[in-house]
Amino acid sequence: MSLNIINPKPFIRDLVGTEVLVKLKFNNTSYKGKLQSSDNYFNISLSDPEEIVDGQATKLGNDLFIRCNNVLYIRQLVEKS
Repeated sequence: MSLNIINPKPFIRDLVGTEVLVKLKFNNTSYKGKLQSSDNYFNISLSDPEEIVDGQATKLGNDLFIRCNNVLYIRQLVEKS
């Protein structure tokens, strides 16, 4: 098994403007939305967010701010074609 280590700042900067899934550290919660921005502390802002708890999605408001210390991982969502 090989491990691919990447620098997180350019990785997140390259994700701005794309659909992402943000998994939280606690209570099996994830958020899906378009990544609007990230700061130097890795706090992130999503537009058109959906909250996903135990597989059930709920549409939220227009924007969502997530503090970095709550994030387990961020991954880009790939559109199915």
